[in-house]
Amino acid sequence: MNRTAGRAAHRARFRFDGWIAGMGTVSGTRIVLGHWPRSPFGPFSDVMLEQSDGKRLLLAPTSATADFVSGTYAFDAVHVVPVDVSIADGMWTVRAGPLDLRFVVGRRRLLGWLLRAVPGVLARRPAWSVLTDFPARVLLDGVRTRGSAGEGRREWYAAQDLRLVGAMSAVFEGNDLGAMAPVDPPVRFGFGSVPRRPALTRVTTTVALGTE
Repeated sequence: MNRTAGRAAHRARFRFDGWIAGMGTVSGTRIVLGHWPRSPFGPFSDVMLEQSDGKRLLLAPTSATADFVSGTYAFDAVHVVPVDVSIADGMWTVRAGPLDLRFVVGRRRLLGWLLRAVPGVLARRPAWSVLTDFPARVLLDGVRTRGSAGEGRREWYAAQDLRLVGAMSAVFEGNDLGAMAPVDPPVRFGFGSVPRRPALTRVTTTVALGTE
């Protein structure tokens, strides 16, 4: 690889535009859904689960998405399975291999209204994530909007809306995971967790390969 190509690869950035939903269950399993209508891999969705014993699982629809996500976050097992998401009248239905998940999106929090007021062009910039990192830690129980990811990558989360999850049901490997609960303890896939209170966040995620 020549020096110019090497610098280009060193700076490469991948942008994912969509939603992240995080929720806990009384059984102890915590679930994080990423739904990405726009991404470098085309539209796709993936699911991360951390079980009560601490085992972290990734359910991703293709080898390419599984490789990228597992290179950015940490998992104990990765499964390539069909991941289908449908949305109708505030109800999200997710079928991802052994997981059958349904949840209802509820009201928008004050923070959601504030995030929606930020111009999209500004909100999607990584620099904005730097400014919002400290407020996110204070207001959302330690949520991080920037940090180090796997394989020397850097990551920024630019939130543009936040709504509570009103209700959910989930069955994993034939077992009912029980009623919705806070995401407690926090999930340990990457440098930060999702909000403790189950929520759906509109977000643009930027991942930079290597160290800039």
